Amino acid sequence: MEDKKKYKILLCEDDTNLGMVLKNYLELNDYEVTLERDGRLGLAAFQREKYDICLLDVMMPNMDGFTLAEEIRDVDPDIPLFFLSAKTMKEDIIQGYKLGADDYITKPFDSEVLLLKIRVILKRNEEENKSNENIEFDLGKYHFNPKLRELKNGDSTQTLSPKENELLKMLAEHKNDLLPRERALKKIWGSDTYFNGRSMDVYIAKLRKYLKDDSNIEIVNIHGNGFRLVAP
Repeated sequence: MEDKKKYKILLCEDDTNLGMVLKNYLELNDYEVTLERDGRLGLAAFQREKYDICLLDVMMPNMDGFTLAEEIRDVDPDIPLFFLSAKTMKEDIIQGYKLGADDYITKPFDSEVLLLKIRVILKRNEEENKSNENIEFDLGKYHFNPKLRELKNGDSTQTLSPKENELLKMLAEHKNDLLPRERALKKIWGSDTYFNGRSMDVYIAKLRKYLKDDSNIEIVNIHGNGFRLVAP
């Protein structure tokens, strides 16, 4: 029998009872759940670990769910995000969706319905990721095939390591635009620690070496922010 991936959920909920009930229910359904009870702790958890979906209470101490969502979206604009809220005013619901929520669920809610919504969103994301695996890139003289992990220049082929491949893919997806450092570290290394940052710098140097035969291609370091792959 094939092993199923265990999805990781960040649950931020300041109601102790509801938080524990939801955590236990989701874990019984084979999810790995981190429960935090205020927005600042939620942000710290998000910066430490890589998650597949975030469930955020709106009214939390130290940092509310809307502010936390903005911080999360700055790092990863694509991560699925649900608001769980007792705030039922139309203005609050609109604000939630404007912040990029996939769903805004008002309390009280049915845990089984929440579970089904989570499954639908995660399945959708998985299918999108699979379709993105088939995308190839032309970068100046080079042709890059992420699925095969191959960077070709004429008759020469460089086979990339998994991390080199993922990093070049992210740079190519953001071609001539900023790839935020924190986003790349979170997605490829799992967290944005100092040591992971130093590791990424080594991989950037390797990619520059692989692309050196085309003077029109450059990986520019945008100090303190990230990198930009400049390519025709």
